[in-house]
Formats: sequence, structure tokens, C-alpha cells
Amino acid sequence: MDVDRFDPIPLYQQVARAIRDRIKSGDLKPRDRIPSESELVAEHGIARETARRGIALLRSEGWVVTLPQRGTFVADEPGTPPAAR
Repeated sequence: MDVDRFDPIPLYQQVARAIRDRIKSGDLKPRDRIPSESELVAEHGIARETARRGIALLRSEGWVVTLPQRGTFVADEPGTPPAAR
């Protein structure tokens, strides 16, 4: 999925949606590593901060967890906000 620069939806939300859709479809399963910020930058032609904000949005929604020095992975219970666990 490419981001659409003419879409009124912010780019970071489009990136988050693309990853969320991959999780929902089963392409990414719990504990799978999601693309890194660098990979998202290269794949979508976006700024690193845009990739960072997209991942942060997914983290706040409970779709992914970030482990320092290891990467970001699909949560065991994707889509469950951290406060509800």
C-alpha cells in the first residue's frame, strides 16, 4: 500500500492503517515483527517522524508493542488498548 499524499487523512494515519490492515488480514500475526521505521521510510517515501507517529498510534491503540533494542511486534491481543488488558 502506498500513501496518498492528496488524501486528507494524515500520512502517519495512512501508514498505521496499512499495518493495521495487515494485522487484521492475518499477514502479520501476534508476536511478528512489524516493519521498522527505516523500512517504512524506504517503502513509503515518508519522513522518519511520520513512521514514528504511525507506530506510536498503533501502540496507543494496542495493536503493537515496542521492545527496546529489539523492535516493534504485533501485540498478543491486537486491538486491545493497553489500559484494558
